[in-house]
Amino acid sequence: MKEHYVTIFDSFFLPQGIALHSSLETHAENYLLWVICVDDEAYRILSLLNLPNLLPIKLRDVETPELLKVKQERTNREYCWTFTSFAPDFVFKLNDKVNRVTYLDADLFFLKSPAPIFKEFYDSGKNVLITDHGYAPEYDRSASSGQYCVQFMIFNRHGGENVRRWWQERCLEWCFDRFEDGKFGDQKYLDHWPELFNEDVHVLQNQHFTLAPWNATRFPFGGGIFYHFQGFRILKDLAVDLAFYPLPAVLINGVYDKYIQKIHEACLLLEGVGFTIKPQRHRLGIRKLVRLYISGIYSQFWRFKVRNIVNIKIK
Repeated sequence: MKEHYVTIFDSFFLPQGIALHSSLETHAENYLLWVICVDDEAYRILSLLNLPNLLPIKLRDVETPELLKVKQERTNREYCWTFTSFAPDFVFKLNDKVNRVTYLDADLFFLKSPAPIFKEFYDSGKNVLITDHGYAPEYDRSASSGQYCVQFMIFNRHGGENVRRWWQERCLEWCFDRFEDGKFGDQKYLDHWPELFNEDVHVLQNQHFTLAPWNATRFPFGGGIFYHFQGFRILKDLAVDLAFYPLPAVLINGVYDKYIQKIHEACLLLEGVGFTIKPQRHRLGIRKLVRLYISGIYSQFWRFKVRNIVNIKIK
């Protein structure tokens, strides 16, 4: 059975999107990655590259009247979160032979075959799979950001319709980049699914399969199937900013170094078709670094951030 994945990104995020595709090429079998391109430049470049097993889709070709109605009142980030809930249905509508779609955040990177996740999902007998953040205790943000993460979600065409429809309706009503009345973006809504849709929703039990900066101190990376490079950004001079969380040195050497190399390769590929890499974040000024350090928002922030922004480069 061919696995269908869908992700969303714009031209700023092309390096991460191409790195995600590269990891699927290495570890996935018989798959197609659908990319909903938020801007025309991302669609143009991906069409030029003509990568195997990747199908770019223009956002305006799949936007619904309901989405367009709320578009003007949300930031680009908030709007992307809003139509994430529609992404699996976009694929189902474009190809009536697709029976299962997996949503992926564009900054995911597969370390191994995702087959064990699909096996657990199949064995559960349910129609939707979600993943727990699996926070390390010291970084637990489940109260504000949610227990579950939108990062990797599996939907069967039949059986999960009620879940998708409920999520879409909630995101149309409210989907903003702030915590308010128990909501945050598209993500806090997932906290209700195991109770509201118990017959249909399976929560992945092997939490160590899904690695990210917020659980880097909890799970050894050797057991991970994918790593979520949340917070990883390319800076103006092609340095990279790794994350806001302190990371174990063994993780930087064993996982981040490999990802940086893939990002470097993606940048070279993009430059080869005339695309100029766009900075995804400006360097933090020294005053902001000092304020964050003094306030204690992030432990070890000063040592970690300065070292990794200045010394680690992709080019």
